[in-house]
Amino acid sequence: MKILNCLPNEIKELKKPPEKLFYKGNFELLQRKKISIVGTRRPSQYTKNIIFELAKKLSNHNICIVSGAAMGVDGIAHRGAGAKNTIAVMGNSLDIKYPAVNRKLIEEIESKGLCLSQFEPTFSARAWSFVLRNELVVALGEILIVGEADLNSGSLRSVEYALKQNKQIYILPHRIGESLGTQKLAQNGLAETIYDIDDFVEKFSSFKQEKLTKDEFWEFCSTYPTYDEAIKKYKDKIFEAELNGEIIIENGIVRLA
Repeated sequence: MKILNCLPNEIKELKKPPEKLFYKGNFELLQRKKISIVGTRRPSQYTKNIIFELAKKLSNHNICIVSGAAMGVDGIAHRGAGAKNTIAVMGNSLDIKYPAVNRKLIEEIESKGLCLSQFEPTFSARAWSFVLRNELVVALGEILIVGEADLNSGSLRSVEYALKQNKQIYILPHRIGESLGTQKLAQNGLAETIYDIDDFVEKFSSFKQEKLTKDEFWEFCSTYPTYDEAIKKYKDKIFEAELNGEIIIENGIVRLA
């Protein structure tokens, strides 16, 4: 673990920024366009699916996902983004892997992405340290997405930070009686709802994708070829594109992501 020589500008602007930040991984991720995602530790299957897809598509557009490495929405956001394009802000020191259920995920982010902590070595998480962690998660992102939250949940504390920092807040559409915390945000006009993932991603994309039809490989994939056909014609390209999340292989069929 190392100490950042200079705090990120987003952190410096806080009313009470930490004196120092410890890190493991690629600190250059701090220079990328970033979006913060938070939410309940016990999300519904619907929330899991949407958050994973959202984080993945944002990451594919070179947007770095910031979250808190907790169970539930946090971990799903990190996994959707992929370890190499996510920042995990910890509520404990970096020599402790917490929560234990996310140990492998945290180690992968340390290796390929970036883990941050304001806490000295051997510090175990406390209720108040998660609050400080949440403030940093919110500060690093240009906007805040709250995947799912109950009334009076910790995720709503992150919303308080976002409001103080003048950050735009986005939520997912939920059924009546579900995610009452985010529904209340919408009722009070404090958050916008994401109804179309692709439109949302395009809105915050840091670049415009070139038309895929200009590339023979992408044109081929747009015809929904079988996996065997694709391997026969573009063996190495297929493996690379799948690894990068640019194509999806389902039931023996290849399609663009």
